[in-house]
Formats: sequence, structure tokens, C-alpha cells
Amino acid sequence: MTELETADVAIVGYGPTGQLLALLLARQGHRVLVCDRWPNLYPLPRAVHFDDEVGRILQSAGVMADVNRIIHRPNDYEWRNADHQLLLKFDWSGHGLSGWPAANFFAQPELEQVLDRHVKAQPSVVVRQGWSATGLSQDGEGVLVDLEQGVVRDGQWVASGARSRVRARYLVGADGANSFVRRWLGIEMEDLGFAFNWLVVDALPQTQRLWEPECWQLCDPRRPTTVVPGGPGRRRWEFMLLPGEEPWEMNRAEVAWRLLAPWDITPENAVLERHAVYTFRGQWARSWNAGNVMLAGDAAHLMPPFAGQGMCSGMRDALGLAWRLDLILRGAGGEGLLESYGPERGGHVQELIRFSVQLGKVICISDPMEAQARDREMTAGCADPEYRAPPPPKPQLGLGVWDAEAPGAGLLVPQGVVKLGGRSGLFDDVVGSGFVLLAKDAGVLVQLSAENRAALAARGGVIAHFGADSDLRDVEGVYGRYFDELGCVAVLMRPDYYSYGGAATLSALNPLLDGWRARLDTPAMIGTGPLHDMSHAGMPPH
Repeated sequence: MTELETADVAIVGYGPTGQLLALLLARQGHRVLVCDRWPNLYPLPRAVHFDDEVGRILQSAGVMADVNRIIHRPNDYEWRNADHQLLLKFDWSGHGLSGWPAANFFAQPELEQVLDRHVKAQPSVVVRQGWSATGLSQDGEGVLVDLEQGVVRDGQWVASGARSRVRARYLVGADGANSFVRRWLGIEMEDLGFAFNWLVVDALPQTQRLWEPECWQLCDPRRPTTVVPGGPGRRRWEFMLLPGEEPWEMNRAEVAWRLLAPWDITPENAVLERHAVYTFRGQWARSWNAGNVMLAGDAAHLMPPFAGQGMCSGMRDALGLAWRLDLILRGAGGEGLLESYGPERGGHVQELIRFSVQLGKVICISDPMEAQARDREMTAGCADPEYRAPPPPKPQLGLGVWDAEAPGAGLLVPQGVVKLGGRSGLFDDVVGSGFVLLAKDAGVLVQLSAENRAALAARGGVIAHFGADSDLRDVEGVYGRYFDELGCVAVLMRPDYYSYGGAATLSALNPLLDGWRARLDTPAMIGTGPLHDMSHAGMPPH
């Protein structure tokens, strides 16, 4: 017998992207059903890094207090040649633009456990682990998804015969690199032609030691190698396979131990947690949605790990979808919002993929003469001992729901420490998030029209102004510098912390928000409420 379950949003895939999306939607009160073919969370390490922007995203999901307990944060990331001469050094010691440390290392099973607990605590979420999507169709009411239950035998998923069907208004395929949803839709991947096999090894050293450097890339043409933390108490090594080496022969425990031996990692002082051969690629989906079905995470893009942006990009996808789906499901945004999801996220992730591939082309050199030429060029560039490489790019979104003519549009808005009514903390915790209109001072907001105030209120908007007449204090000067750098008096921030655009003058404020309302394509103002003015003490954060 086939049951029919209903949900506002169905999600196929219960990795970090699917988990985060389910949690964000549930926190907005939407009914979510998420399925994954594996009956349990995958217990072995995979992703190990997220950046400050993802720290802010996890903050918005209410999980950072738990995540902080499973994080290790190194201060630097070094590239060295075969003789261990410094080629490049990234400074990770401070906080990034989004108010969190620039580099955070973790074990993915521990992160998934945190997200799993929070998702399953939400009353509006149904989690179907051990259920595989086997078919889907769309009609005027949404999406029908066929599910089949299975069990794991000898490491393989085997159908057990039980079936179910889900009726959802929207479906998101967050089901990984071999995405069933993507294949069902017939969406092809764009490939940059970068493909290198690497043996990834995770180990648990049984004795404490000082790792120096703690986080680094050995650019040795004899065996390019990455050495990074894998979370507290864990270490990861990634060894490039050389010409003539086959994945099947390299993906063995004895090979892993042999490659670890020069690092003084042996069966006597460490536990080999995992070894696997991955092909590092640069790919993205040519389309991210078809009707009411969207792709997210590895289902939509793959990149080499050299910039640590693979899982980060999936988390951005989740938030980019969550705010759009929330508006549409509440009747506060039009269906056209979903059409902008793919172009926005695709443009952003393609820049990161290309950046990761460029790093890989430098790292993966196995020709000794070519490596010597690279080393000469790079050592000359960092001869100054105070030199630090610039941070990875913070790309602009692809074309979408932002004003291309406005200052700062499509770029991240910073998060600083603020104080309001005796409470100090990061802006999102103290003031709130969502659509946030930030103004330099109260005089700017006098210009805001009643229509635009109502439009913000309809979407749970927040307004906040700094200045002498405000209780809101810019403790570290982050927002003062931000306004000055943009040359703006106000900025409209979206729920994913990207700027819709800035207003350079008082007269530009209402046209900016008029354009914002038009882009959201809202047919009617539904559920309007009071606009939260967070410029004075005593107002509850959104």
C-alpha cells in the first residue's frame, strides 16, 4: 500500500545542505519532509572546513553554540615547496567579514549530528532515513515524489518493499554528486576539464603533539600533499596520485600507512579512521531548477577542496533557497523568486570553482622543472617576512534579486559587534536578521515612504539606524567603515546577508526599495505586521 504524505517542501538528501535547509524552513513554521536512502547518518569524515560566512549562516540556524564545541581553528595556512621553503601564507588568525573566524575545521559526522538533533526537535519536520526517491512528477499543484524503503546489506542499499508517496509544493534535490533528482530531470553538468585523483586519509593520533605548520600544503612534485586538521583531535592528509598509479591499488590501508610514515603516523600511535580516493573536479549544473524542483549542494556543483568551499557553497544554497521558499509559501513573494536562485548561486559558485581549480593547477604540478619555475616565482613574491596572501574571494552573486546599479549590491554585508540597551553581541543576535534596512542615522529614515515601510513589515523586516540619536551602538566601527567605503547613507540587506543595494543619497532610498518590491514580484501584501525598528532599546529582535 502506498501512503500519501504532504509537505510544503520535500527534500531529497540529508547531508549538511539538506539538513540546514530543513532546519531553516522549519524555524519559519513550514512543513518539511526530508528523505535519505541511508538509514543512519554517514559515520566517516568528508568535509572538514567552513568559513566565516557559513559561521553566520549556522548562527542564523541557532546551532553555533553546539557547533563551537566541535571546531578547531588554526591561525595560518602555508604552502611550502619540496625543501619546505615558504611559498605562500594565508592569515587565518582573525575574524572574517561575517563576524566569525575565517577558518573552522571540524569532522563532518559531528556537524551532521548537531544539525540532526536540531532538525528532529522541530515539530514541523518529518525525517525519513532509509527511504530512497525512485520517481517524481510535477503538475499544477506541485510535485509528487515516490519513495521506497530499504535496508543496508554488505554496504549496499537494498529495497525492502515498503513504498510511500509525498505531495509537496516544492522539491529540493540535495542528494549529492550522483544526484537522483538531477538525473531524473536530465540536467547536465558543465565540466572545466580538471580531474586529479587524490587519496584522502583521516587519522586519529593517540598522543598529543605540536603540528608545525598546523595547516599546510606541501607542493612537492614527487607527491603533492595537503595536511590539515580534521576537527579537534583529528588530522587529515590528502596525497595526490601520480601518473601510473591506479585508484584501486592506492585505496588500501597499507598504502595509507606507508604514505603516513614520513609524518610519524603509524599503527602504534594512531588510528586510521578512513581512506578513500576522490577525483577532484570542477563542475556545475547547467540548470538549477525545473518548475518546482531545485538542486542544491553537490547535486548542483563540485569543486576541488583547495579553497575549502565545497560544503560552504552548499550551505549558501540552502539559505538562498530558504528565504525564497519562505516568502513564497507565506504569500509575500512571487514564484519568479525561484527563477533567480540558479543564476545567483550559479554565478557565485562558478567563481569559487574557477578559483579552486586555479589553486589546484599550482598545487598539482608533478613535473620537477615546472615545479622549480613555480617555486622561483612564488618565493620571490613572499620574500617579505610580513607578507600575507590575500584572502579567498568573496564573489558577487550572479544576476538576480539585487540592484546592479546600486553600491555594494550582490556582495556580502559585514556583521560586527553592536550594543543595544545594555546587551552586546553580534548584530544578528542583538538586532535580528531577514530583510534589514541599515541607515547611518535617523534622518535617513525620514525619507522612507509608507509603501516601503509596509513592504518591509509584510516580510518581517527590520530597520536599524546608528548615529547620535540611536541606542544602537557600532562597537567596533564595522558599520561606519562599511557606509564610508560604499559612500552610502543606507543599505538593504537580504536574509542571506547579501546586499540588495545601497542608497548613496537620501533621494535614492525610496527608488532603491521600489525596485526591491518589484523584483520580489509580490501579488498581494499578506500577513502585514508592524515593522521592527531596532534602533532603540527594548524592542524584541526578529
